[in-house]
Amino acid sequence: MSVTMSGDGLASIFEAIETLTSQEVLVGIPHGEARSDSDMTNAQIGYIQETGSPSMNLPPRPFLVPGVESCQDQTGLHLTKAADAALKGNISAVNRHLNMAGMIAQNAVRTYFTGGHFEPLSEATLRQRLSRGRTGTNPLIDTAQLRRSVTYVIKKTGE
Repeated sequence: MSVTMSGDGLASIFEAIETLTSQEVLVGIPHGEARSDSDMTNAQIGYIQETGSPSMNLPPRPFLVPGVESCQDQTGLHLTKAADAALKGNISAVNRHLNMAGMIAQNAVRTYFTGGHFEPLSEATLRQRLSRGRTGTNPLIDTAQLRRSVTYVIKKTGE
């Protein structure tokens, strides 16, 4: 018994499956994004905040991983819908659901900046902020540049 492919429907399904399986949704902070108040990039600052830095006397204040984890059910729903759309040969729906998953994760991480539980700022940091006219005490929000830099991209796997 042999299997043959006929009709446009099957070809569009294969094309949609290829579109889905050849892409990945990434959430994070692009490397190299300059800041107006530091020689470090947002990606470098984000890494230091996420993992901590004993040499800088900074405790870990993870926001990226917990932020993404906080929306796994919602993003998983859209990834499932993307797979369903691929099986129907609907490339535009595949891309729409991948983008929705990315946007949900991006917004969840940004929200985590204000809703997460973090090690409090030191007295020295609070004094330094006050000297610049800042009164906020949230450890991850001073200028909000780091929070705004969190984004998502959809790219080809392996690039």
